[in-house]
Amino acid sequence: MDDAERAVSPAPGPVDSGRAPAGPPVVEAMGIVKRFGPTVALNGARIIIRPGETHALVGRNGAGKSTLVSVLTGLQAPDEGTVTFGGEPAPRLSDRDAWRRRVACVYQKSTIIPTLTVAENLFLNRHDHGRNRLISWQGVRRRAQELLTTWSVDVDPQTPASDLSVEQRQFVEIARALSFGARFIILDEPTAQLDGAAIQRLFDRIRDLQRQGVTFLFISHHLQEIYEICDMVTVFRDARHIVTAPVAELPRTELVAAMTGEAAAAGRENRASTLDPGATAALSVRGLSAGTYGDVTFQVGAGEIVGLAGAAGSGRTEVAETVVGLRAGATGEVEIAGNRPRPGSVPAALAAGAGFVPQDRHHQGFVPDMSIADNSTLSVPKRLGSNGFLSRGRRDGLAREMIERLAIKTPGPELPVSALSGGNQQKVVMARALADDPKLLVLINPTAGVDVRSKEFLLGKVEETADAGTGVLIASDELDDLRMCDRVLVMFQGRVTNEIARGWHDHDLVAAMEGVDLDA
Repeated sequence: MDDAERAVSPAPGPVDSGRAPAGPPVVEAMGIVKRFGPTVALNGARIIIRPGETHALVGRNGAGKSTLVSVLTGLQAPDEGTVTFGGEPAPRLSDRDAWRRRVACVYQKSTIIPTLTVAENLFLNRHDHGRNRLISWQGVRRRAQELLTTWSVDVDPQTPASDLSVEQRQFVEIARALSFGARFIILDEPTAQLDGAAIQRLFDRIRDLQRQGVTFLFISHHLQEIYEICDMVTVFRDARHIVTAPVAELPRTELVAAMTGEAAAAGRENRASTLDPGATAALSVRGLSAGTYGDVTFQVGAGEIVGLAGAAGSGRTEVAETVVGLRAGATGEVEIAGNRPRPGSVPAALAAGAGFVPQDRHHQGFVPDMSIADNSTLSVPKRLGSNGFLSRGRRDGLAREMIERLAIKTPGPELPVSALSGGNQQKVVMARALADDPKLLVLINPTAGVDVRSKEFLLGKVEETADAGTGVLIASDELDDLRMCDRVLVMFQGRVTNEIARGWHDHDLVAAMEGVDLDA
């Protein structure tokens, strides 16, 4: 057990909230182990949730939260460990109706079908039937209205689901879960797409339902919300249970330390700056605004590495995608190496001097059935020939240079990218981003889903690129991606809220990303 874990772990097992237990736990998962090939997603994890409480589950990306949810909802069977509901063993995975009577999950991405009405969504595959086994739509609407009234959901059952707000869809999903008999509901990032007023309405509904005997597991990146709505909190880190404690008894500094595994006094050694203050800025963003972010202004100097950090829904990814033309801002300006590319145009951004590693390499980064040579040179046709004719020799020559430069493990440039490992696929994406010697390199979650050695190599290549005078913008919530940065801009709920200089501590950066005031 490390220092951070010792500091916050009040007892070997979960701690009661202080209220008198009302019967057995709603759910108890003990010793849960779940492996996916060589990856251990859960390693002896545990959680106990008491009746009527709102219990938070927090942890950084990769901590095991999503895997635990899949186990608690019967989508995955644990390799080891036990799950009980109300003291009774969990149903067989094949008995979906039994699972629905015990637990439901309202996911960040809605499962409501937009082309159906509210009533049809509520009783999908459970319709009332009249004579001749025909569906009685009047009966369906009546049952839907009774259900919505019972749980105080102010929505017309005949409304098309496509007309509902995000908030209304969540309430309808909660009502649907309760209609199966479940009184334990998992809320997965429920506030990610809500504004402040809608968040408070959601919290009011949670409190109302709690008083009616509904128990919640609340998963959120916004730790401030944990202190507002939750009774208990469980922290996972690196696939393990770290601590369970009453929220009121766990100071914010200790909660963040449990998530990061770093004691408050621990520091980090950073690279020497290679910023060239006399050169034209690699990137200037002024007053940039769109639907998910507003009034964003910052610069990235030549040779400087700047991090753009933030939790899910903070706007960091959208800002980075706007810089490289995947999106167009509603207002504001983007200038790359002194040039103003046409908004919303990736070719214009590349022509201005940008290189780009997108968030999802599988859908945005490469064409899987095309060769390494074609993928790594897709963005530089002008270097491969003229008048619309491409030279295979030039293509393969440039590809071999990039294969050597990025240490891509392949027998040759003709191999399809789909045949490579994840780490080598990401190297191909990086190769294309660097193929035209960009003035600005923009990376979104550049090491997601790659092995440790590939991660170290890729981040080392980013440092080399900055050392050569290229400005680098890294949009990520992974701390390892951000350690090399000269400074980190933190976004929270669509705004840049902090600028943190090199030498930051993990707990300070995580707290800023989660919107937590450590002095509170």
